[in-house]
Order: sequence, then C-alpha cells, then structure tokens
Amino acid sequence: MRKPRNSQSASAGKATDLPLDQTDRKILSALRNNGRLTMAELAQEVGLSQSPCWTRVKRLEASGAIERYVAILDHRAVGLPNTVFVEVTLDRHDERALEEFGAALARIPEVVEAHLVTGDYDYLVKVAVAGTEHYERFLRESLYRIAGIRHSRSTFALRALKSSISVDPLLVRDQR
Repeated sequence: MRKPRNSQSASAGKATDLPLDQTDRKILSALRNNGRLTMAELAQEVGLSQSPCWTRVKRLEASGAIERYVAILDHRAVGLPNTVFVEVTLDRHDERALEEFGAALARIPEVVEAHLVTGDYDYLVKVAVAGTEHYERFLRESLYRIAGIRHSRSTFALRALKSSISVDPLLVRDQR
C-alpha cells in the first residue's frame, strides 16, 4: 500500500498522467464526497463489482490521483472560528529562503494552507484562529519570528461562500 503524503507535501507531488475514464471519475467523485465508503458501497455506487473497484482504487492511490484520506474538521467546533488570509512578501527569493520559509510555516499549527504564488506578494497563507487576540499572538509569536519577512497584509474572512478540498472530477472536464 502506498504511504500517504503528509499535509505539508500534499501539493508538492503530482499525480502521474494517468488517463481517467468515466468509471475512475465516478470513483473519485464518490470518495471525494465520502471517503469512508466501504468497498462494497463504493462498487455499488459506481456500478462495478468489488474486485475491479478495489483494483481501480489501488491504481488511483498508487498514481497519486488519491493523495490521502482525511477527516475534515469544523474549525468552529475546535474553537478556531476565524479564518485569516495573510499575504507575505519575503526579503529574498532564492531557493534556500523559500525552502526555509515554507518549512517554518509548515510547523505552525494555525496555518491551514500556504501557497507560493505569483503577483505582488510571495505567499498566501490561510490561518485558523480563535479571534483577534489569538491572531495577534500568532503574528508576534509565530509568523514574525520567521526570518526574512519584509511585509505582510491580513484579511479576515467574514464567511465562506464555498469550501471544498478538491474539485469533483465528474463536473470538471479533463484539460489535458
């Protein structure tokens, strides 16, 4: 069985150019909606017997099309109801500076996502916090202790209009 990637490296690896047929897309869509389906339930939902369904799931896992299985937590339920997006600009942009900054972000528990981006800033960081006091503490005790930050700008989210972990492969056309 393929070892699942950790959350820090999830976007670092890429699925191979595995051609996905309609059945693969049905499997991915069903698991996207409920990763706890038994193989029997999944096979029934996509119209296969269990053995071919299991073979396809293992192939999708091995190719990286299925990165990992997770429980998605409600941040409100765990006391972190506020989402903040932080734009970060670094002083330097060499490979070492980018690697060190990325590794430091990965160690901060409030950081939910971090993306190296193009445009006016270098990173877009999604943070979950309890409120403004927690966010101030996050800035002072975590983010601003990372060397090399030139500038940051924060935006508090008022509410999520859409939130999903991945696209539904049945609804998005293959762009290859």
